[in-house]
Amino acid sequence: MLNSCKKKVEESPKPFDKVEEVAYASFGNEIIADDAIVSTSMTEHYKTMNIGDSINSKMIAKVNNVCQAKGCWMTLNLEDGNEVMVKFKDYGFFVPKDIAGKEVVINGKAFVNEVSIDEQRHYAEDAGKSKEEIAQIIKPKKTYSFEADGVLVKQ
Repeated sequence: MLNSCKKKVEESPKPFDKVEEVAYASFGNEIIADDAIVSTSMTEHYKTMNIGDSINSKMIAKVNNVCQAKGCWMTLNLEDGNEVMVKFKDYGFFVPKDIAGKEVVINGKAFVNEVSIDEQRHYAEDAGKSKEEIAQIIKPKKTYSFEADGVLVKQ
C-alpha cells in the first residue's frame, strides 16, 4: 500500500479572465485588429526589402505625424529611429488630423520607395515645417512606405 504525505490542495474555481474590449474608429475598408504584427517586426521586414519590393501586411504602430491639410497621409513609429510613410489607397479615405501619439492598425501593402526632393518638400509643407527646414531637403530619400486600404484608430 502506498501512502502519500502530500495533502491534496483543492483549487478554488478561477473566474474567466476578462478580455479587454478595445474600441477602434475605422477608416477605409473594414478590417480587424487580429493578426496585426508589431512595428518592431515590420522593421525587420523592411530591412530585408529593396526599392520596388512589396509585401501584403497588417501592422500596429503609434502615429508620429498626420497631414495637417486634410489627413491624407501619416507617419508611424517603427521603434528603431525609423518611420513608415502611410498613404491611403486611391486617396479613398483620410484619417483625423489629431491622432498623433495614438495607436493604429493598418492593412495593405508595405514597400520600399525612393521619394523625390519635390515630394519630400510637399510632405514637409503639409506637416507645417518651416521654410528653412524645407530648404534643407536636397536629395532623394529611400523610405519605408505603406499603402493602406483600411485603418483602425484606437480610441
